[in-house]
Amino acid sequence: MTLPLPRSLYAETARPAVRAAPLDGEKRASVAIVGGGFTGLSAALHLAERGTDVVVLEANEPGWGASGRNGGQVNPGLKPDPDTVERDFGPDLGGRMVRFSGNAPNVVFDLIKRHQIQCEAEQTGTFRAAFQARQAAEVRETAGQWIRRGAPAELLENAALHRATGTSRYTTALLDRRGGSLNPLGFACGLAQAAMQAGAAIHGATPARRVVRENGAWRVDTPSGTVRAERLILATNGYTDDLWPHLRRSIVPVFSAIAATETLPEPVAKAIMPSRSVLYEVASITVYYRRDRHNRLLMGGRGKQRDLSDMRDFQHLIRYAERLWPALKAVRWTHCWNGQLAITPDHYPHLHEPAPGVLAALGYNGRGVAMATATGALLARRVLGAANDALDLPITDIRAMPFHRLWRSAVAARMVYGRLRDVLGL
Repeated sequence: MTLPLPRSLYAETARPAVRAAPLDGEKRASVAIVGGGFTGLSAALHLAERGTDVVVLEANEPGWGASGRNGGQVNPGLKPDPDTVERDFGPDLGGRMVRFSGNAPNVVFDLIKRHQIQCEAEQTGTFRAAFQARQAAEVRETAGQWIRRGAPAELLENAALHRATGTSRYTTALLDRRGGSLNPLGFACGLAQAAMQAGAAIHGATPARRVVRENGAWRVDTPSGTVRAERLILATNGYTDDLWPHLRRSIVPVFSAIAATETLPEPVAKAIMPSRSVLYEVASITVYYRRDRHNRLLMGGRGKQRDLSDMRDFQHLIRYAERLWPALKAVRWTHCWNGQLAITPDHYPHLHEPAPGVLAALGYNGRGVAMATATGALLARRVLGAANDALDLPITDIRAMPFHRLWRSAVAARMVYGRLRDVLGL
């Protein structure tokens, strides 16, 4: 049984979905990809463009998961700062990871331009903003690290930041002009169309139920057919299940919630994020938001750890938005939805090769639009013969987290703790 897209603003406004018929019978391919989000679709596109025979199996429809539900922010970099990345992985690999993640938004916007994907894309920059002294010091340090590396970044504080955002909430922010925004479901649909036009086969309503090694190939069984392939890519991220041993327990799936307004009256719209950049807060509990091309505010952050569709469950986001811009108290909120992203214990994306011919990538820690798209291209490089040590992310072992079954309780407790820290200014 497949599930429909949630009733989101994206589902109502994105370009039409591609027709991805269910798999019917047996099929052979060079590469089978499980998961039709940004990672899988990007890998399929880059492989198909190089003449590789590739099949994508998606349990629902392309973009159904976090790829079609996220905040639409195309943000550069990894969660850890550049200096930390280079300390953790050394100057060579660490330096490549920093450059790879910093350039990831350009990968997205270049694909959009090259394939003429209609997804409301705007490369207007990303604010990483702080409202407390400790986080402000962190932002200044991060800004310095990126600026020393030649990134198109600058530090804004106080009055300049107020003018750019329309709120006096923040004291300090890093503006990285590589970032931007898009309609993520529209981008996913565009990637799917581009991959199909390049020769990839994409099957929706086709969940992978079992993977086995058989006669030198990987066999993927689904309710409606079977795919046999020389190589296998697992690209399921926040919706990873038990298809491959221990993979689900290597990440924590965290629900992120978004509420969206009606098209704002012109005077109100002009006062909210005049810079048209996107913003995410540096705080114990992250809040992120943007104003879209049609002057609707999309306000995102953590929420209850289950599927939600009732506006009453999003009131904490609405109240916070009204705190930032009191004029929003007269505005109607029209849409609300949520979805699961994948968090890793070390806050790095994880790339695995758990068996010969098998690759898995997941755990983008809230930076999935840019990083998942760029990582899909990286997976394609590996399939096409790139050596492990030539990749810009390390290949690591799958490590299942102990007590993973308690993740819902742990995430809820962490949210309470984080909100308390923010209130107390810790």
